[in-house]
Amino acid sequence: MGSTPVEDMIEASSGAHFSGFHIDGMHPINSLTKQLATTLNENVHKQPFIIGVAGGAASGKTTVCDMIIEQLHDQRVVLVNQDSFYHSLTPEELTRVHEYNFDHPDAFDNEKLLRTVEMLKHGKAVDIPKYDFRSYKNSVSRRVNPSDVIILEGILIFHDPRIREIMNMKIFVDTDADVRLARRIRRDTGEKGRDIGMVLDQYSKFVKPAFDDFILPTKKYADIIIPRGGDNHVAIDLIVQHIRTKLGQHDLCKIYPNLYVIHSTFQIRGMHTLIRDAQTTKHDFVFYADRLIRLVVEHGLGHLPFTEKQVITPTGSVYTGVDFCKRLCGVSVIRSGESMENALRACCKGIKIGKILIHREGDNGQQLIYEKLPQDISDRHVLLLDPILGTGNSAVQAISLLLKKGVPEANIIFLNLISAPQGVHVVCKRFPRIKIVTSEIETGLNQEFRVLPGMGEFGDRYFGTDDE
Repeated sequence: MGSTPVEDMIEASSGAHFSGFHIDGMHPINSLTKQLATTLNENVHKQPFIIGVAGGAASGKTTVCDMIIEQLHDQRVVLVNQDSFYHSLTPEELTRVHEYNFDHPDAFDNEKLLRTVEMLKHGKAVDIPKYDFRSYKNSVSRRVNPSDVIILEGILIFHDPRIREIMNMKIFVDTDADVRLARRIRRDTGEKGRDIGMVLDQYSKFVKPAFDDFILPTKKYADIIIPRGGDNHVAIDLIVQHIRTKLGQHDLCKIYPNLYVIHSTFQIRGMHTLIRDAQTTKHDFVFYADRLIRLVVEHGLGHLPFTEKQVITPTGSVYTGVDFCKRLCGVSVIRSGESMENALRACCKGIKIGKILIHREGDNGQQLIYEKLPQDISDRHVLLLDPILGTGNSAVQAISLLLKKGVPEANIIFLNLISAPQGVHVVCKRFPRIKIVTSEIETGLNQEFRVLPGMGEFGDRYFGTDDE
């Protein structure tokens, strides 16, 4: 192929590249994949991490919840108290309220609690009532929005198996009975306006028997038992670390162990918000896209093999560290992938970068028309660069070419900013040994196989070639 035709082809392909079209001779978007795409579009969203915190009354459950929320300050966390779902007392029950057992499972409206949690789980805002312990009725409600973490707290939160089954983690706060009684007396006399005689009578008649009959038996369902409640800082620190690990995993990561989504923070979400905004200027789009690309590249480099290395520090001490992988190159998919080259060069001084051009032919085909790769690429680890993984068709073409050039599948790391679930499925199924590193998983694809919610034509927005 002569230089002029190649230049013509590159010029002709100046329209933005994105992985969203069929490939001649290949049909990854077959009926099964289309069915999967529909299912993923409907069901794939960021599932919240749901924690249940149970234990006896005044065991320190709320303190444990508050400490978890405080440490998860960079995540959206909502606390749902089982106390909010007490049944309002009828006029007849109010006349003998002192005989009403608030510690019995029947005192709670578990149907309403279950509906509330299901709505939050599926990304819908809900109104949660506030129970008034003076009038014994549900009063005003508070609006609660969907969150990354949902904490369900209550003495009998483990009692209903339907609620128990939707929890990702179950914690039982185990505190000595004498400590719980002392706390209950202090709380009920101060906050609920009850006299000490009424509190002790209720404890002996209802609270202690209910703990023995209903609450303590649910301890066996707990994944973690915390002695001493909020005083056990070590246990809470370990719980928060586990939650952070789980929050960093998208649901697709549990299906495909070769998919890595970088840990999301408010900084990363903020940058995504800016580059996804249609009103963002080119200057700001490039600035924040470059920041995100750098994070993805750094994360991808962390998956390369390393060797242990010792050095002598300026103080004369020995430091045991690691040596970077030497046999490495990048390959960008023209032209959007070229936006990721500067970040790679900034991280790896003097790195070789090859190029692949996959030309769009109409709206129903793609053709690999140009490649310029290092001659010794088969001996190198390869970072494949393409900011958007849509249907996965372009990725399949590019990866197939690398394999034909002798690159071992396990030596390929595919870096992108956003990935559609359908593309992840296509690539991971076909190439289970490559690694995909991305910053966010999208909702899915529309009927034209465009990524949703997406960020538009990435190449046009980055290189400033939008149609006026």
